[in-house]
Amino acid sequence: MSRIRVHGSTVDLEEPALVEGFPGVGLVGKIATDHLIDQLEMDYHASVHCEGLPRIGIYRKDRSTIQPPVRIYVSEVHDLFALQSDVPISSQAVKTVADCLTSWVVDHEATPLYLSGLPTDWDDQPDVFGVSTGDGGVHLEKHGIDAPSEDGVVSGPTGALLNRAAELHVDAVGLVVECSPQFPDPKAASVLLEETLAPIVDIDVDVDELIDRAAEIREQREAFARRMREMGEAESTQAQPLRMYQ
Repeated sequence: MSRIRVHGSTVDLEEPALVEGFPGVGLVGKIATDHLIDQLEMDYHASVHCEGLPRIGIYRKDRSTIQPPVRIYVSEVHDLFALQSDVPISSQAVKTVADCLTSWVVDHEATPLYLSGLPTDWDDQPDVFGVSTGDGGVHLEKHGIDAPSEDGVVSGPTGALLNRAAELHVDAVGLVVECSPQFPDPKAASVLLEETLAPIVDIDVDVDELIDRAAEIREQREAFARRMREMGEAESTQAQPLRMYQ
């Protein structure tokens, strides 16, 4: 049975946002969300047990406590939730996970910020753009976030979440950044954070560490990215031009 289980005390947020960090191309959403959780010292809030998610236990260096692979963190000070995922999502689970999480979003009256990468060999600075469902476009207009320059599609878990939000007319924002098509891309993740996420949720986040430690972060995450490429049944969140999808 699908459920999201709260650990510890309940929280009281007024108009929360939810930042989604499912792994995808360039790992931009995961890198950005992991960094946000660390920077804001967000608290572990809930474990996600949607149908289809792998039943595995995650452990960390120098810690003996087991955690589920998909978790929600919270910062009451910043009126913010963040979803952290340590596993790719199988193609069979995408729909049930999207339905499960969207129900939670609606129940908590949260505005979800769904993150994706557009595989591109960018040069000096990756471009970033936004899409929306419901009335989510007001956030893009308010902060001057560009619309896409061509037709396209978002696939994987993030695409399913955007699809479900559009179906239910939920206010949601999709943020897409150009990124490496093959390797973890901390620079693209830093642009996603600094130029779109931080303004929308009204926070200050230091991305210098992501840039300074880009080579180290890329090396650390490469094994994860390689595993995703090798798993044919895994759905990788990514955006791509519509002509390449058809």
